[in-house]
Amino acid sequence: SVVTLLDYGAGNVRSLRNAIRYLGFEIEDVRTPKDILNADRLIFPGVGAFASAMDVLVKTGMDEALCTYIRNDRPFLGICLGLQLLFEYSEENGPVKGLGLIPGVVGRFNSSNGFRVPHIGWNALQITKDSEILDEIEDRHVYFVHFYRAIPSDDNKERVSSTCNYGYDFIASIRRGNVHGVQFHPEKIQRPTQGKASKLAKRVRVSKARITLYIILDFIFYAPTVIACLDVRTNDKGDLVVTKGDQYDVREQTKENEVRNPGKPVELSGQYYKDGADEVSFLNITGFRDFPLGDLPMLQVLRHASQNVFVPLTVGGGIRDFTDANGRYYSSLEVASEYFRSGADKISIGTDAVYAAEEYLKTKVRSFTSLGLVKTGKSSLEQISRVYGNQFLDFTRTSNGYAYLVSGPNGEVYAWYQCTVNGGREGRPIGAYELAKAVEELGAGEILLNCIDCD
Repeated sequence: SVVTLLDYGAGNVRSLRNAIRYLGFEIEDVRTPKDILNADRLIFPGVGAFASAMDVLVKTGMDEALCTYIRNDRPFLGICLGLQLLFEYSEENGPVKGLGLIPGVVGRFNSSNGFRVPHIGWNALQITKDSEILDEIEDRHVYFVHFYRAIPSDDNKERVSSTCNYGYDFIASIRRGNVHGVQFHPEKIQRPTQGKASKLAKRVRVSKARITLYIILDFIFYAPTVIACLDVRTNDKGDLVVTKGDQYDVREQTKENEVRNPGKPVELSGQYYKDGADEVSFLNITGFRDFPLGDLPMLQVLRHASQNVFVPLTVGGGIRDFTDANGRYYSSLEVASEYFRSGADKISIGTDAVYAAEEYLKTKVRSFTSLGLVKTGKSSLEQISRVYGNQFLDFTRTSNGYAYLVSGPNGEVYAWYQCTVNGGREGRPIGAYELAKAVEELGAGEILLNCIDCD
């Protein structure tokens, strides 16, 4: 059986490709609008920003072909942004007009109710009507990662097959005839919790009449997300290994003084997945000094790991603007795009984000206006979040808190947590709290804070 995939070039669809192939199906890619119209069954895994996706669809003429295909009730599954684009418009950098096939609006989550935005992680569905793609899911958990959500209304309630609650209800899936859409990521699957049954099955059945997606998850209750963070670097033999440092010291206290080597990144990530990790993060701890696109072993790690690890993968290390030895300039957006294409679901920025935050905070001094801080739009955080969305951008920073003490107004003594760059080798005049606030403004969707004092 063949599945036609509409991949317009933004974000990571490698994990979906791997899941489809893992289940024994062949893939045909859409290259022209005619390919959409000729498809027997079509999956649209939209990733990134609403406006960027619509711009690509309109410029290539695929928007009209897609509308014709769906209006003719052909077998269709839209995933994440592939669902949102079916609605009339989105408030993301907008309003921006969508395909208009479903009445309603896509709006941003409101964080004023105490829920963190973006909505990232595993959550339960409330099924509102019969939908074959939701068979066996019932009230079990699926994986979400999004800032914006389709809002239920009287005009679209007949198409809604399930909702999810994150402070308030939003549309988790729709169905009308053979047309389906899901906000969650069916290619991401949570392993059974420890002590539960070992059987876990995922099956996609595709026929000319319909697309049926069964996800069978064997666990009882929602638990906090457990992320396996793997520090990765090359050892003295040139092999890429997982290592573990003691306050950045990654070498064994032996005569050979070798790099500590618990194992290979692909094998260890697979083992953590089997053991129940909800996410896996690869942090290239020497990436700050190398050209990231020249780091072919790291790209291969992503490609191989994503074939058998079906939870979100994050990669970080050296993601920044770069000029190679031949004088060619690469933007941080180009670097991030290659990581996404290789299998990353999220990318993590460290040193470059610290410099961007420092420059951003300086504008408050320079501007002398009531407008506050000024964004240039040129930082790696801004470039990447503008194209892919904040939810796919992670910020990782290491800090230490023992070096700087300040006095309060009544003689109190406080410690502030200084941020570091270049693998912890250089301290910067910015604290962890100030940095977190700045990178959030610049586009980071998550923050991973490592305290070197506790290592």
